Amino acid sequence: MTAAPAHETRIEADPTLPTIRIAREFDAPQERVFRAWIEPQLVAQWLGPDDLDMKIDDWDGRTGGHYRYSMHRDGQEVAAFYGSFHEVRPATRLVQTFTFEGVPDGVSLDTAVFEPVGEGRTRVTVLSVVDSLAARDAILASGMEHGVVEGYRKLDALLAGASS
Repeated sequence: MTAAPAHETRIEADPTLPTIRIAREFDAPQERVFRAWIEPQLVAQWLGPDDLDMKIDDWDGRTGGHYRYSMHRDGQEVAAFYGSFHEVRPATRLVQTFTFEGVPDGVSLDTAVFEPVGEGRTRVTVLSVVDSLAARDAILASGMEHGVVEGYRKLDALLAGASS
């Protein structure tokens, strides 16, 4: 059995702007990758670090919709997040707000773009915009990179399986 190819997750912060850009390629068509981003039963299988379980508390994945989910360790809630879906353009673009309940004034605006990059492959680029360089730096220092990288590895496995 051959292991699936590893793809690099690029996380970049412009030194002069309060933004974080995350780019990653996946070995699946953009429609499947987008579904994994917007369908709650799929999102719950991959989003976040390996040592946390995700519970979808509320999910209305359409333009004008909203969401809330919580992360659990050993049955205890350790974090919760919520936001609104501002634009859901199937298979190509997803614009949403994202707020960690522990920092309710720290909302980010996230735009995910899904692009085909060859036969059956997709590049996802997420641009997160926050209100200050300090807020951006706090997000980067929070361990966000660890959760993103582990989550994307779980997404690789999900996309390779029959359930997606």
